[in-house]
Amino acid sequence: MNTIIQNQRKERDELLARPYLVRKSNTDTAVLLANPMIKLITGPRRVGKSTYALLMLQGRNFAYLNFDNNLLLSGWDEELVMRTLDEVYPNYEYLLLDEVQNLKDWDIWISKLYRRGKNLVITGSNAKMLSGELATYLSGRYVEIHIQSLNYSEFLLFHGLPDTDDTFLKYLTWGGLPQLAHIGLDNRQMLTDYLGDIYNTVIMKDVISRESIRNVRFLTDLVRFVGDNIGKNISANSIRKFMLSQNITISPTLTSNYLSYLCNAYIIDQVRRFDVRGKRVFETNEKYYFEDIGLRNVLVGSNLRMDIEKLLENVVYLHLRSQGYQVTVGQLQNGEVDFVAERGGDRVYVQVTYLLATQETMDREFGNLRRIKDDYPKKVVCMDALAAEGNYEGIECVHVREFLKGQ
Repeated sequence: MNTIIQNQRKERDELLARPYLVRKSNTDTAVLLANPMIKLITGPRRVGKSTYALLMLQGRNFAYLNFDNNLLLSGWDEELVMRTLDEVYPNYEYLLLDEVQNLKDWDIWISKLYRRGKNLVITGSNAKMLSGELATYLSGRYVEIHIQSLNYSEFLLFHGLPDTDDTFLKYLTWGGLPQLAHIGLDNRQMLTDYLGDIYNTVIMKDVISRESIRNVRFLTDLVRFVGDNIGKNISANSIRKFMLSQNITISPTLTSNYLSYLCNAYIIDQVRRFDVRGKRVFETNEKYYFEDIGLRNVLVGSNLRMDIEKLLENVVYLHLRSQGYQVTVGQLQNGEVDFVAERGGDRVYVQVTYLLATQETMDREFGNLRRIKDDYPKKVVCMDALAAEGNYEGIECVHVREFLKGQ
């Protein structure tokens, strides 16, 4: 065990020695680390959770365990590990546990460490970390920091690119995983292979294995179905009917379970509908968006001309999330608003479209927003350079690139 943890210390030190571009954060690291609450860093694989945690702890005395390590997991001995950590990291102040959900009964162990007064920073790639015994016992004793793939402003910074239409189309094509900056956006085959490998890892390791999936074909078909139906209301019954048309018989219950597994693995996000007049959230016919648009494109296929509306809606959703908004779909009596975004008592309504080329499109996109009679900001986001940057009856029209660089 000493050799394993010594090797992981070398790994930690090598990672800390690398140069990093620091992502913007709304979190005050010093205040966060001074708090005894567990710091739980969640998000999809390869978005930079480990890097975020290491940079948070840089310059401080902290111990490190990486649970993406079969040797550590197969030789696990709780008491031996704790003694070895004391030997390898004398008088450490913080304990960083990377991908800890890979450890069997990890939640029980974390509870013990918390009771012993350990100052814990944890990373994990599965939303089920926040359910079950850990959430029950540690309710009010942890703070979650959710890390997403790069937003558009970060994409420009990481790739050193100017804000142009061509750059934006690259963002829509390849998404925002940080490692893409080291591959280079001109190497299509390497990019495709890298994204494909991540998707297969997530599906095989975080979904099929962890959830004991038997119907792998349906799981793959389900991801493709969601990717083809971004921005549309989806229910277990609507999926069942589509699958029946493809001669696949599947129950609504199994469909709901599989959707939950995909959400838990941070492949897709579920977005509920919000009754704008009644101020209540509906429990059915949700919409789903991908946590990274590049992974969606590798699976479903990247056809910007055919999919531009879906991709625009997905990246606007991701941007709102990255700015700390809670996002729902706005349900009107006879219509819908793409997003109702709320943050700290503020609210903004956002409608997304590709072009405003006809009066019919203008009436549709602006009409639903005009029906909302409150005084919160209302925006139409589009790629129409001629229509953007205008104000129509108090509704702001914004070019998507400008919107994605905003706060």
